Amino acid sequence: MSENELAKIAVDIAYTVHTILGPGLLESVYESAFAYELEERRIQYTRQQELTIRYKTSLLDKAFRSDIIMENKLLVEIKSIENIEKKHPKITLSYMKLTGLRLGLLINFNVTLIKDGIYRKVNGIV
Repeated sequence: MSENELAKIAVDIAYTVHTILGPGLLESVYESAFAYELEERRIQYTRQQELTIRYKTSLLDKAFRSDIIMENKLLVEIKSIENIEKKHPKITLSYMKLTGLRLGLLINFNVTLIKDGIYRKVNGIV
């Protein structure tokens, strides 16, 4: 499956989760529901995976944790906050660069319409 196909599935999952749960819950609740939907669809994923990054000649263990990585191709960062700040898309893009992933979604579930809470980030796709 391509990154774009996975992104379509992730958006569909976000819509399903948001329709059932609505806004205003903790990020961990949305992450759990998102993971449940991935299981139901038999899509491989990792959740809260601690990632090691290379810094010069050293490896930095547990440099950060990704919320969800789908099929080792799509990074999904989940938020449940009042407003997405300028730093959030930048953080998502930094995570993508550090993992070598080319596509990511930043999803804020604390919105009235989920379409207003989905931000697509691209890292080097032509």
